[in-house]
Amino acid sequence: MTLKPIALALALASAASVYAARAQAQPTATASADTRSVSQQIAAMQTEIDAMQARLNALKARATAQQAEPPVTAQPAPAPHAKGAAKPASGATSGSNRYAAAKAPAPKKRKEGITVGGAVRFQYSYEGYNPGNVRRAGDVDYDLFRLDLHGTVHGITLDAQWRWFQYMSAIQHAWVGYAFNERSQVQVGLTRIPFGNQPYDSHSYFFSSNYYLGLEDTYAAGVEYVYAGDPWNVQLAFFKNDGTGGVDGSNRTHSYSYDVVGVRAPGEGIYATPSHPAGAADTVAARVARTYKPAPGLAVEVGASGLYGGLDGPASRIGHYHAAAVHANVKYQRWNLQVQAARYAYTTDSGANRLAVGAYAFYDTIAARADSYTVNLAYRLPVRWGPVSALDFYNDYSLVIHKSGALPGTFMDVLGVGVSAGDLYTYFDFVTARNQPFIGGSMAGNGRIEHRFNINFGFYF
Repeated sequence: MTLKPIALALALASAASVYAARAQAQPTATASADTRSVSQQIAAMQTEIDAMQARLNALKARATAQQAEPPVTAQPAPAPHAKGAAKPASGATSGSNRYAAAKAPAPKKRKEGITVGGAVRFQYSYEGYNPGNVRRAGDVDYDLFRLDLHGTVHGITLDAQWRWFQYMSAIQHAWVGYAFNERSQVQVGLTRIPFGNQPYDSHSYFFSSNYYLGLEDTYAAGVEYVYAGDPWNVQLAFFKNDGTGGVDGSNRTHSYSYDVVGVRAPGEGIYATPSHPAGAADTVAARVARTYKPAPGLAVEVGASGLYGGLDGPASRIGHYHAAAVHANVKYQRWNLQVQAARYAYTTDSGANRLAVGAYAFYDTIAARADSYTVNLAYRLPVRWGPVSALDFYNDYSLVIHKSGALPGTFMDVLGVGVSAGDLYTYFDFVTARNQPFIGGSMAGNGRIEHRFNINFGFYF
């Protein structure tokens, strides 16, 4: 509303009345003086009107701003979406390259409520170690259907993901959290073990070899504190047991994470059901990282991780384990370089050199002790090819050596490209490996060098 038209009309009417009255009472000679006096009054009133209009405009602007501004609540970042049957971590809807970013609460301006998302994945694979697959020129298989839940209600955050495969279903992660402020949060439930490069120590569909040792994107049941500052990122956690309920849990191989499920007796088969069940228990873990920004477009994260826990048998504690790692994650414009060195050791009362692990509905075997090294390089190329918006070129290399029991070493090299096209993200991977799960081998095997070409299509919603 504006005051000018109304006030100006009143001023003119008042001035006209005054002028008419004076014209009747005084000689005509004084008319010009009266006219000047009335003009001065009108000018003064106009100045007052302008000031009142300015104050009114300021009040209206303030009221509009207060109505438009939404409430601000601290929200955690969506839990990282694992590859190898999951959505890339960065670019949650476009499937852009999963350049590692430390797990941390990320405040956002959004309404409260739970959002539902997910993914559908299928793939083509040509496996040089599988004669039947080679004869058929490869196979196309359904990979998974995934359902994601994320949101905050009354200050409490929920983050969960359930996966359905052809042969099993499993919860990847499921936790509730509370953000103390924009930088710190506590999470309770099935949450990621803080260790090494995060969210992944790799760029390809197949992760690094660390994943198959339980040292990359692995989840367990417990409580975790996350501080995501700049430049520091600190994660502290306590895990009671693995995600399947520990040593007496049911369906212990129906797991997204590779968990220790038993101690291998001498002569026991690599893929056999373990004769001596076991499980990790009462694990404490810590990860500390610092990010340096020495030049424009350059960010270098360096950090260290460690964990220590017990090993439980069905009736008593039978040993303990520990692991440690140092890592660096370098981002320079479109480039990403990841390096990591880690060591782990499981010590049992029986002095076992091999342990049984379970995941994806089958048993496998790992060495009780080993060292692992990874070097990964990636480059992101924006393009405009119809729906295709970016190409992520990468080469991930893993090496696992110094295994207990003189077991042969493992290596895996993945040369690939990820293609972003709207909500569709596709991995094209050529894998060369020895003694590597899903590439014709096992971490406890003594096989030859094998090859696999894989195309994994994923649509995310």
